[in-house]
Amino acid sequence: MGRQRQRDTPIPQARLDGGGIAEIRPSDFGSGYEVLVDGTPQSHVDLADPTQLAFEYVARMGAVIDQLPDGPVTAVHLGAGGLTLPRYIAHTRPGSRQQVVELEQPLVDLVREHLPLPREARIRLRFGDAREGLKRMPPALAGSVGLLISDVYSGAQTPAHLTTVEFYRAAADLLAPDGILLVNVADGSGLAFARRQAATLRAVLPHLAILAEVQVLKGRRFGNLVLAASGKPLPTDWLPRLMAAGPHPAKVAEGREVDTFIGGAIPATDDDASASPKPSMRLFEK
Repeated sequence: MGRQRQRDTPIPQARLDGGGIAEIRPSDFGSGYEVLVDGTPQSHVDLADPTQLAFEYVARMGAVIDQLPDGPVTAVHLGAGGLTLPRYIAHTRPGSRQQVVELEQPLVDLVREHLPLPREARIRLRFGDAREGLKRMPPALAGSVGLLISDVYSGAQTPAHLTTVEFYRAAADLLAPDGILLVNVADGSGLAFARRQAATLRAVLPHLAILAEVQVLKGRRFGNLVLAASGKPLPTDWLPRLMAAGPHPAKVAEGREVDTFIGGAIPATDDDASASPKPSMRLFEK
């Protein structure tokens, strides 16, 4: 994605508490806007059409959301970005109840000012660390969340404490028996981090599927993988639907393919976890 922009239009910006700079720029995708932090694209938002999910991994998450039972959903989002998926759920599943946890309030304030949420959306915003935010959820949510999405980045990396067995156990405690946990994992050559994340997540929620672009899943280029996990078997009829939903060329790994993908990777714990690998900024240039 290129960063060449028109210079004659002021770019809304905010300095984050962590010292970075968030900004909102017209999108390279033809419509809408992108939210960037320190030059790294975080989100794409199309106010005119919230169903437009321009980033590939977000579109894959949207495809999973579309397979959930019809009607409103109770959802928790860890990481706000441009609030793309909360907007998508509010639009496609009116009446859904959603909680969003974001560390950087200046980021959310910037987004809400320049990319306002629909008035009818039932989205509760909470501020603080994602892991601490799980502890502060209303007690009534425990065991009743149908969808929990973890998509948390500090700059271009997921912090280590949000990649562990202990973290995923806290997230799983909120899920309904058939609830789905979606995790965005970014990795490159060899996929050592992604394989370990798959092992970590499956140690908590035994039923796991992996969605990614084929070359990313093979470890041939840096990119995003979506891990979908549940305490109950994922419906097998999801697989052809998810692959057909794209973006193409897509791959959904499950069953023995997940076993092969994980290989000998050992689950991460609070004692030995590491942050996700940092991508080269060349990925975001033309």
